[in-house]
Amino acid sequence: MSVVSPERATPISQPDQTAALQDEVRLLARERDAVILAHNYQIPEVQDVADCVGDSLGLAIEAARTPKPLIVMCGVYFMAETAKILNMGRMVLIPDPTAGCSLADSITLHQLKQWKAEHPGGTVVSYVNTTAAIKAESDYCVTSGNAEAVVQSIPADRQILFLPDLYLGSWLKERTGRSNMLIWPGECHVHAGIRASEMQRRLEANPDADMLIHPECGCTSRFVHAQGNGSLDPKRTFVLSTEGMVKHARASGAATMIVATENGLLHRLAREAPGKTYVPADERAVCRYMKQITLSKLRDSLRDLQVPVEVEPTIAARARLAIDRMLAVRA
Repeated sequence: MSVVSPERATPISQPDQTAALQDEVRLLARERDAVILAHNYQIPEVQDVADCVGDSLGLAIEAARTPKPLIVMCGVYFMAETAKILNMGRMVLIPDPTAGCSLADSITLHQLKQWKAEHPGGTVVSYVNTTAAIKAESDYCVTSGNAEAVVQSIPADRQILFLPDLYLGSWLKERTGRSNMLIWPGECHVHAGIRASEMQRRLEANPDADMLIHPECGCTSRFVHAQGNGSLDPKRTFVLSTEGMVKHARASGAATMIVATENGLLHRLAREAPGKTYVPADERAVCRYMKQITLSKLRDSLRDLQVPVEVEPTIAARARLAIDRMLAVRA
């Protein structure tokens, strides 16, 4: 197993200190009868103590079906909101409530209401990377893993208002041929910032590698176009959700994977599909918000039952409809 490691956004703890904190977290989780959910982009030390590590869809599914009375979400705030919406009668904690999301912040409730007013009758499809208030104004939620399936399930004659990710929306529009699909111009600063020039250099250095590209990446369209015109091997270039990347790595015979998403995923890839080399497409693809949750914050959250996540019941009930539709449609 080999990982070409990206730069760390947080200091590396001493091994003994890390192990002691992990033991403390696991003990507290047992005492509290808690489930710990961690996103793929969390720091490795946090991923390693989680009961479930996954993408937004996987964590939402786990939050919906867990019997545990306490849910601790190691991710950004909208993920904790989603878990709470699915578990209004349970306590949901987030170790750092200031862990935000640049993509979720790229559209406000006022902007969405105005957009809907300009396009009456449009079907609002919102990426899960949105606030509870945005979800409440949406007809469907999607993740990168099931967005195409959801869009395909909507009658072809219905106009779609897709938000907030420009690159995922553009990729979906191309994949589905939906000419009546309008796209909000938002972006994830991490995925949008992955440099095509860096990806190209890594491809040149690893000509036999599989290239795995998240559809939020700003360079997705360029590489998909390169596939189509034959300048990039379509047999080695794949646009995938993070969960799709894990599944691909397990099944592929390629020895090297170039991974174009937030670099936290490399840890899970190396753990679940060992024996391969994982190269970050761009070593700068690090989300500082995802790295805000540390082992010590997770320990404190379990010990002190902080910080509880609350969603106004009316908003939660409306948002639940869009989330349930997301959970009902699998890729």
